[in-house]
Formats: sequence, structure tokens, C-alpha cells
Amino acid sequence: MAKTKKNKENCKNDDDLSVVHLILNNGDSDAFAILEKKYSKVIASLIRKMIKDEDDVDDLTQETFIKAFNALHTYKPEYSFSSWIFRIASNNCIDFLRKKRFSTISLDKPIESDNDDLYIEVEDTSLTPDVQLINDEKKKIIFDAVESLPDNYKLIIKMRHFEEMDYCEISQKLGIPLGTVKANLFRARKILAIALKRHSHILKD
Repeated sequence: MAKTKKNKENCKNDDDLSVVHLILNNGDSDAFAILEKKYSKVIASLIRKMIKDEDDVDDLTQETFIKAFNALHTYKPEYSFSSWIFRIASNNCIDFLRKKRFSTISLDKPIESDNDDLYIEVEDTSLTPDVQLINDEKKKIIFDAVESLPDNYKLIIKMRHFEEMDYCEISQKLGIPLGTVKANLFRARKILAIALKRHSHILKD
């Protein structure tokens, strides 16, 4: 019984591997949609165990596939594709939660202890001129990439990431189905990821 299960798992991974080879060797990027369709629900389910907000779940699911697509050349066939992409999804969630925790922490709120109240001591993070220049360059690169998107994709990216509107608000504002919002966001993010890839040496930090 265990051997039969193992054989089925190997067959599944062989199928995934053939799609990966199709993308990498033949340049058929459209074939990645096969992997998206196969794993989207299970990836969303995995993320939902760590993240409660459904819009964040949708965003992180999309980001997982975009990161997987861009890192596909690093995938090692000796590991199952499912394990590889699950690890990307998990790391994506951990990064998201870490950033969210840091951005919401109150710096002047006392931390209760058994003795006296303690306050967080924050080191001086004033930006030096060179760091400010790098940050300005990053913003310009991202802004230019967004501006180069087709109008419908540009609008939906700005609504989601600049105006921080949720999926339902975007759907109502544009008068389009929720599924179309999600699909257009995914396509827009994929185009952006490709456009920004050549600037990765600047944007990675």
C-alpha cells in the first residue's frame, strides 16, 4: 500500500517536472497556468491557516506563484514540486507576518513587567543621504514600472497597493466581478515582477 502511494506521488511529480521543463526549455511561460490551476486551492488553504484576512490570502497566494515562476530555474527535481512551492508559500507568510508585526508595534507604549514599565529603546534610524538616494531610486523604479502597465492593470494595482482598497471595494468601484479583479491583479503583478527583475540588485534590500 505504501509503495502504491509512493508511485502515485512520483507520477504526480513527473507531471509537474514535465511542465517545468516545458517552461524552462521551450520558453512556454503559458504552461505555468497548469501548475497554478493544480496548486492554487491547496496553496490558499495553507496560507489561510496562517493569515486570516481573505484579501491578504489572495494576495499572498498570487505572490507565491509569481515568486515560484521567477525562481523556477532554482527548482531541483530531486524534491517534489509541491514541497518546493509550499515552502515558498510558508516563507512568504512568515515575511508578511514579520513585516506586519514590525509596522504595527507601538514604540511609546510601555511593556508591563513585574517591576517597572519598560519602554522600547529605538536606535536612530535617520536616513543617511546615500540611503535616501537609494530609496528614492527604488521608488522611481517601481513607479515607472507601474506607469508602464496597460491602463486597466495600472489602475487596479494603484487601487490595491497605493489606495489600499480591498478586493470588494475595487470590484464595486470598477463594476467588474470579484474574480476579474483577482485575475487582473495576478496578471498585473506578473508583468511587474518581470519588469522589475532586471532591477533586482537594487530592489532586493
